Amino acid sequence: MYARSVIGTAVAALALLAASPVAAHGPAETVTPHFEKGIPNIPGKTLKAVIVDYPPAGESIPHKHADSSFIFAYVLSGEIESKVNDEPAKVYRAGESWYEPPASKHLVSRNASKTKPAKLLAVFVLDSNEEKLTAPIK
Repeated sequence: MYARSVIGTAVAALALLAASPVAAHGPAETVTPHFEKGIPNIPGKTLKAVIVDYPPAGESIPHKHADSSFIFAYVLSGEIESKVNDEPAKVYRAGESWYEPPASKHLVSRNASKTKPAKLLAVFVLDSNEEKLTAPIK
């Protein structure tokens, strides 16, 4: 039970850290590191979690995740619209989750509400030597 909680928290937190605002987008999200630990039985892999807080109408710029990162995202509160790779955009509500395969392009990540905040837990499992969780898509 504890491991699930830690992984969920890690994935959400990492997702939040990855996003950066641009002028053409809504208000920026706030990404807070939550957890980081090497995985003892998987040498060379680390689990990182971030919490992403989206203000009303808040969003992340389109970004690409680290090539080695497998991501689990869990909506803690509110509603978040997400589009990964060629999949259709989908709105996830509190208690719902999704995953992102390694090297995914996160084309949409935003609060689906213009009036209420939303919060996401992003848990990343990635190579320990990866320095950046995300990079803007140019």
